[in-house]
Amino acid sequence: MRVWIDLTNSPHVLVLRPVIDELRRRGHRVDVTARDFAQTLGLCERYGIEHAAIGRHRGERLPDKARGLASRTTALLRWARRVGGHPDGSDPFDAAIGHGSNDVTVAAALLGIPATTAFDYEWATVQHQINCRLARTVVVPDAIPPQRLDRYGARGKVRAYAGLKEEYYLADLEPDPAVLAELGLDPADPIAVVRTPPEVSLYHRFHNDRFAEVLLRLREQGQVVVLPRTEDQRAELTAAGGFVVPERPIDGPSLVALADLVVSAGGTMNREAVALGTPVYTTFDGRPGAVDDALIAAGRLRRLEDPAAVTLERRARSADGSSAERVRRDPALLTDLLLPG
Repeated sequence: MRVWIDLTNSPHVLVLRPVIDELRRRGHRVDVTARDFAQTLGLCERYGIEHAAIGRHRGERLPDKARGLASRTTALLRWARRVGGHPDGSDPFDAAIGHGSNDVTVAAALLGIPATTAFDYEWATVQHQINCRLARTVVVPDAIPPQRLDRYGARGKVRAYAGLKEEYYLADLEPDPAVLAELGLDPADPIAVVRTPPEVSLYHRFHNDRFAEVLLRLREQGQVVVLPRTEDQRAELTAAGGFVVPERPIDGPSLVALADLVVSAGGTMNREAVALGTPVYTTFDGRPGAVDDALIAAGRLRRLEDPAAVTLERRARSADGSSAERVRRDPALLTDLLLPG
């Protein structure tokens, strides 16, 4: 079988890395395309994933997204026709897989390739209206009630997996302490890892006041690694001083595993912390998804309501540095679900 995998954002590299490895272990041919956005290309290089770099992020406004979808889908079509079984007689693609990638789902539909879309947040309405209707298979965590996806056209297509996707792709992770040395961190002192919200400015135009307060509070209590989303945020954090701001892609999962606390406005890093047993607060202000609701109800994820309640201190670990709360799941099971039926 020949499988096409598309990576459009940094977390997707981590999610699909073990799937790519498992498919190749089974003898399938895998071709990877990747979008120039955030650290996607850098992470592909870091993990040795050969890829064709196609397209870039066009902006957050809906018209920009539409132009980006049209532009990149067109580029993907040209690439797929050149390498994947059209007039030149080369081997055709048997399946296309993306994690929330509209681009590959649309391109695959136009080329008649069975496609799988995967996601773990059910309220990205525009994205799911496209992906769920065009894909043959929709893979989600079992915490999401299937009926929530019916309005997107997913009825009869849903395959659910147990737990979190992070418990699958981090299953083989053994934290590498080299990341601490790379960032100049002292493992004897408490470490917090913070992922910023998508707003451009953290202080001057920043409307999530709790997050800004937490940043300042953590800086007083220990070492704080901040992972900015934009160059404007990076410049502002550097000017503020007292924060460690990586200048290039790092071993994020190892850093999260070795940290004493994680605070994130996004979803992936929160769930990585949960999977690795690291205490974590969410500052996400959008509509909560079923996965986060379940984690909060179980006490595995905490919602940040009072910045004064956040305390950074060294946490207990086993002799090998791992957490007793860590959960590992077999990525081969996730791979089985992602292959179109």
